[in-house]
Amino acid sequence: MKIATAADMHDLGKRIGAQCKAGDLILLNGPLSAGKTVLVQGIGESLGISDVTSPTFVISRIHKAALPLIHVDAYRLLEGGKAALYLDDLDLDSPRESAVTVIEWGGEESARLSEERLEIVIDRTNEVREVTITPIGPRWQGLSV
Repeated sequence: MKIATAADMHDLGKRIGAQCKAGDLILLNGPLSAGKTVLVQGIGESLGISDVTSPTFVISRIHKAALPLIHVDAYRLLEGGKAALYLDDLDLDSPRESAVTVIEWGGEESARLSEERLEIVIDRTNEVREVTITPIGPRWQGLSV
């Protein structure tokens, strides 16, 4: 799907967030400035969270709401080449069951957290972003965006 503006990316996030349930895992991939955090802000808004910012330097933030949002930016973890080890150190398993978890730069090491997940890739080769959404597992098969 083509996304022309930041507002469109935010709206896509809101549409995805409106369909989220506790325990959901969403992996976002794309280059720097692709719109990953804007998408998460839309997801957060649909969950009643208005203060979503990029957790690049703190790596993980938990936003409290009726359905909490765990927002992880794995970019810095990838730099050391031991992302899986560092991801384990974040201890995401416990709170993840009662929250929506979104991992920016979520690759293979993040995919192992759940057999059911939504994988989103943002291609920013052109001015208009191309977003590919891949539902993994039966939980996401009915996704409508």
